[in-house]
Amino acid sequence: MKTAPRYRRVLLKLSGESLQGEEGFGIDWAVVNRIAREIREVRRTGVQLALVIGGGNLWRGITAEGSGMDRVTADYMGMIATVMNGLALQNALENAGVPTRLQTAIEMQKIAEPFVRRRAIRHLEKGRVIIFGGGTGSPFLSTDTTASLRAAEIEADVILKATKVDGVYDSDPKKNPKARRFDRISYAEAIARRLKVMDTTAFSMCMESRIPIIVFNMFRTGNIKRAVLGQKVGTLVAE
Repeated sequence: MKTAPRYRRVLLKLSGESLQGEEGFGIDWAVVNRIAREIREVRRTGVQLALVIGGGNLWRGITAEGSGMDRVTADYMGMIATVMNGLALQNALENAGVPTRLQTAIEMQKIAEPFVRRRAIRHLEKGRVIIFGGGTGSPFLSTDTTASLRAAEIEADVILKATKVDGVYDSDPKKNPKARRFDRISYAEAIARRLKVMDTTAFSMCMESRIPIIVFNMFRTGNIKRAVLGQKVGTLVAE
């Protein structure tokens, strides 16, 4: 018997680093194709799916700023990197038979649609996967904030935050073997503890819009689908 998804409309947040695999930089096509296959399985559940992808595998604005580059210029270059990742994932998804649209906050008419809220929702209703590239279109804001903003705009039921670890911890589990993982944590506590899984602006926007966040390990095959189906995965951040 087919299990129905718990959520009707989902926004999946992927880091740019998740596309680089073991390469340490750039795009690992084996990883991109694996992610595309997992997204195809999620789409088959009937859920409406949108994505936001970071650009850290191609460009690190913080590093560039530390080398003397103007912050605004560095951030715009990072936005372009997210569009490059979006194009790569769009190609992999369409090769896997998944109809996909790439929308950008910065107009790039030759390669993507401009972000239009009503058009994005219509694509979702028609079963197309939407990739939001170009951040918010403004500097000084992270792709986590972009994910929170787009989730609110399309009225998503949940944000799935895909990471390298299996949830939210009270300290870095790579540095502290005694770090404690939360099964559930409130937005307010996550902000008060300065947990770095998302930035404060993103947490605050989700809290205001009452959009829950599920933080989970994306490198365990099938976790995206498990989260969509409402199975126990990672950490829930909610009221």
